[in-house]
Amino acid sequence: MLRWIALILIAVLIGLQLKLWGRSGGMGEVRALRASVSKQNDDNERLRQRNQALAADVDDLKHGEQAVEARARAELGLIKPGETFYQVVEKPGAASSAAPPAATDTGGH
Repeated sequence: MLRWIALILIAVLIGLQLKLWGRSGGMGEVRALRASVSKQNDDNERLRQRNQALAADVDDLKHGEQAVEARARAELGLIKPGETFYQVVEKPGAASSAAPPAATDTGGH
């Protein structure tokens, strides 16, 4: 009788081990889920930093006239009245690695 109980317990132990290390709900799935959670946390942190930078940009644009002016000058090439804009045109064949021209301020703010 004791032998049968021992065999049943060994069979149950083997069954539990198979379930633990098997595909469905086992350690492999736990490992895959942990990796997925870790990747998602990294993505979330990257997006959180991006959102903070964008929020700071929005705040600057809402409350800072200088930020709006700087962005208009950089992105749209706008100049103030009284300023003179100079554009340097390179000769054909000259190195085109020069930075794009910027507006020149000839007057005060």
